[in-house]
Amino acid sequence: MKNFCCLLLILLGLFSCSGPKSAQSKKWISLFDGKSLQGWKVGQNAETFSVDSGMIRVNGKVAHLFYDGNVNNHEFKNFHFKTEVMTTPGSNSGIYFHTKYQEQSWPTTGFEVQVNNSHTDWRRTGSLYAINDVRETFVKDNEWYTQEIIVIGKTVTVKINGKTVMEYTEPANPQGPKRISSGTFALQGHDPKSKVYYRNIVVMPLPD
Repeated sequence: MKNFCCLLLILLGLFSCSGPKSAQSKKWISLFDGKSLQGWKVGQNAETFSVDSGMIRVNGKVAHLFYDGNVNNHEFKNFHFKTEVMTTPGSNSGIYFHTKYQEQSWPTTGFEVQVNNSHTDWRRTGSLYAINDVRETFVKDNEWYTQEIIVIGKTVTVKINGKTVMEYTEPANPQGPKRISSGTFALQGHDPKSKVYYRNIVVMPLPD
């Protein structure tokens, strides 16, 4: 009996150690150093993006800033992405995922999660653009908020300040050419009248 109790204690000890260790293996990784656009790539209209006081400032002609850094070799399938965003009145932007670098124009691959609290486009912040749109406005211009995108398998979840505002599961036979797959992230510069800021951009790669 004594030997059995000792063995049980050892097994319980191993189990308790493996739990936290496994949880700790999932951690946030920064994609933006707060000082430069190192690890990011933009083609046409590169002046739309600049770095100021630890933020990426987005303001100018149509352009897209693609993550091109070393984290996961800029290829993400399942992930938890999080950033802080601040919009100014009348502004439009977006966060792309499962996309790939493109020299100009709107990305032809991947999905856009909308950033828009007061622009004329009715699709508001948190929309999976033109696929599962959000009409309600959850946050205000000129205030920092947290936007999260979680992709696990065929399900996309968007959270604003910790609240789930959009969830979409891709059907077996989706309409249109887009499919949930893998790729990188991109920030959108929408138009010269839009001014949006991003900071503290992090990702947690998740198992396939």
